[in-house]
Amino acid sequence: QVQLVESGGGLVQAGGSLNLSCATSGNSFPYKTMGWYRQAPGKPRGLVATITRAGTTHYADSVKGRFTISRGNAQNTVFLQMNSLQPDDTAVYYCYGLTFSWTDYWGKGTLVTVSS
Repeated sequence: QVQLVESGGGLVQAGGSLNLSCATSGNSFPYKTMGWYRQAPGKPRGLVATITRAGTTHYADSVKGRFTISRGNAQNTVFLQMNSLQPDDTAVYYCYGLTFSWTDYWGKGTLVTVSS
């Protein structure tokens, strides 16, 4: 059974930083794309950032210049360095993996809370 497990969430003051990590178990094949989505209370889940196996990145406009996505040396790991956090960044952050056979997998999420 494939599992994606996020870690690194928590409470931080506005202007602070957090680094989220996502590790995969039960998957021996590489992901075509990995990424992060987030869902704030009362809002739909939305894209934060993605990164392809080749290293091409894509960011939501709201996080450009503040967040950086990267993949680990183990190809099925992904990180999200979040700087200059603002209260609007408060959400549950979900890790995402898309295989070359177009199957997607999701983690259960990690909560990020930014206080003003």
